[in-house]
Amino acid sequence: MTEAYIVDALRTAGGRRNGALRDWHPADMGAAVIDALLAKSGIDPAAIEDVIVGCVSQVGEQSFHVGRNMVLASSLPESVPAVTIDRQCGSSQQALHFAAQAVMSGTQDVIIAAGVEHMTRVPMGSPTMLAMQAGVGVGPWSEAILERFGVTQFSQFTGAQMIADRYGFTRDQLDAFAVESHRKAAAATDAGAFGEEIVPLLVVDADGHETLHTRDEGIRRDASLEGLAQLKTLQPGGVITAGNASQICDGASGVLIVNERALKAHGLTPIARIEQLTVTAGDPVIMLMEPIPATRRALERSGRAIGDIDLYEVNEAFAPVPLAWLKELGADPARLNVNGGAIALGHPLGASGTKLMATLVHALRARGKRFGLQTMCEGGGIANVTIIEALG
Repeated sequence: MTEAYIVDALRTAGGRRNGALRDWHPADMGAAVIDALLAKSGIDPAAIEDVIVGCVSQVGEQSFHVGRNMVLASSLPESVPAVTIDRQCGSSQQALHFAAQAVMSGTQDVIIAAGVEHMTRVPMGSPTMLAMQAGVGVGPWSEAILERFGVTQFSQFTGAQMIADRYGFTRDQLDAFAVESHRKAAAATDAGAFGEEIVPLLVVDADGHETLHTRDEGIRRDASLEGLAQLKTLQPGGVITAGNASQICDGASGVLIVNERALKAHGLTPIARIEQLTVTAGDPVIMLMEPIPATRRALERSGRAIGDIDLYEVNEAFAPVPLAWLKELGADPARLNVNGGAIALGHPLGASGTKLMATLVHALRARGKRFGLQTMCEGGGIANVTIIEALG
């Protein structure tokens, strides 16, 4: 079986809710990333054999096959097919996995894996809310499912609190982790660390002037323990707040995936090799713990120990998730989310998988490091893990 390579990985800078990207249609936002991948790689657009797009809220402007609409809004010829997939927060990480599996098998040679989520224009939970408002159905879980697991609903917020309770994480610990995320993200921005991965988008600023959106809006440079302590918890007596959870975010991202045959045929230079692809599933109630066993399986299959991995990107859906992962894996905190995470940079749901990959690849190359691992907790108790080797 042949290898799978990353030729480039790009993302938009995150937009806050009703922020800089408020006027961008999600299909156009995703198309901008596709066009940037084509331009940077120099590949003939007609050589792209498929576009696999992750998106969670597939309704409204993200309905009627947003992946195909991204292709139609881009400079790709209409002959390029697309598919839209949903593995919840790991949707575009799974898009990357599907793309890698296709080129490794040799059934296709050149694929764009991407993701998009415009949480301003298509709010989180929209599909369920719209269906229930229309009086169609009672929700996504049947009575049989709820009875099987002894719950009235499945909630990521409940799962985050359960993890905090299990590990005894205090409010101060979670808030301190959040402050550090903002600090690292601010430092990375100031150092130009995101320059190679961000696709500038033309926006209109508060004064009505056109400008390029190139900086993540969610970073709070004044974040402090004192400030976060003023926020209300999501549950009475709990420790989870909006301050130690990921931010609502508008964004798109994408990765160009090819095999060895495509590298030679198109004269491409890869920036990373994909070494390991893993997805596992477990308890849907606590839900957010699955990156731990998924990482263990990925490391076992790759023949590597956690100490062999130079950098980790563990999605900061909620602060307890990466903290529990660090504790269980015995991982080095200094290697985790070195440029900040979703608490500061935002979590554009379906776009976060390839967004984190863009950050991971470029962070490894900037530091002259070799191996990176990315993992994501996902609705329903699922987790993806990707291990890469940076090249060049």
